[in-house]
Amino acid sequence: MKAIEKVYQFLEDAGTYYLATVEGDQPRVRPFGTILLFEDKLYIQTGKIKPVSHQLAANPKAEICAFKDGCWLRLTCELINDDRRAPKAAMLDKMPSLKAMYSADDNNTQVLYVQNATATFSSFTTAPEVVEF
Repeated sequence: MKAIEKVYQFLEDAGTYYLATVEGDQPRVRPFGTILLFEDKLYIQTGKIKPVSHQLAANPKAEICAFKDGCWLRLTCELINDDRRAPKAAMLDKMPSLKAMYSADDNNTQVLYVQNATATFSSFTTAPEVVEF
């Protein structure tokens, strides 16, 4: 399994992950659940009107953290905006509950892909495993 697929599967199985950004000198963390593997890139989704979107526009560096079955993942990366319709539509097709709030054709839906990623899988019982993509 490729590194990106392993990270995707962990986040998919965890269901909820936590996204950390920076606003000025203050870290900001919030729960997320949107995750998509599309065209060999890992995507998340948000709304352009949300503070997280503005934070990532100012500084694309982010961390994602998730926990499941006694293991946790920390993904250090940059999140890059992709304004194409295709990944927006793919995200909404995968997560149809979002269609009540978002559309692939509105001016609010935002998908961002992971770039320059280092993923660390950890637990209390095994040595950390680090992968990059």
